[in-house]
Amino acid sequence: MSIFEYNGSALVAMVGKNCFAIASDRRLGVQLQTIATDFKRIHKIHDRLFVGLSGLATDAQTLYQRLVFRHKLYQLREERDMKPETFASLVSAILYEKRFGPYFCQPVIAGLGDEDKPFICTMDSIGAKELAKDFVVAGTASESLYGACEAMFKPDMEPEELFETVSQALLASVDRDCLSGWGGHVYVVTPTEIKERFLKGRMD
Repeated sequence: MSIFEYNGSALVAMVGKNCFAIASDRRLGVQLQTIATDFKRIHKIHDRLFVGLSGLATDAQTLYQRLVFRHKLYQLREERDMKPETFASLVSAILYEKRFGPYFCQPVIAGLGDEDKPFICTMDSIGAKELAKDFVVAGTASESLYGACEAMFKPDMEPEELFETVSQALLASVDRDCLSGWGGHVYVVTPTEIKERFLKGRMD
């Protein structure tokens, strides 16, 4: 078993019309044993920027603390919030810095940039970015997430339809992966509001 699969995870970010959704499962396990069913994988950096961290849970928490620290320094120095593209470069640089003993994490970054244009991106554990215009996935359920998202995605979805699509894709995918699941956690972010919802899934 790969160290990335040790705790299990499922993460997906999807773009809509001037909005985006980012969703994760809620299981924290140690291989096949479930430890918690309310684990937080998606973190808010500011009102228009979120990061999801899949992979080894301890490294995800450590990396999140470093990202918050670096963003606060940026806010103090620049007196503004970081743009999603800038934040993606920061995450990439932090991961590449530790390339010989990496954080075992695959981040998913989602945010609203200039003119409310949604930005999504994922990267591997040493910071190689993968940009997309439709959706990005990460975690142990990533293979089934690719299939579900590929089938369900449509361009320019409104926030409610986007929520429905990303939720159905997530729930269908975690049922096909025994290391992730136990419900879902979804954020739908528009220029004016953030909607946070919890999904009830199969509890096995």
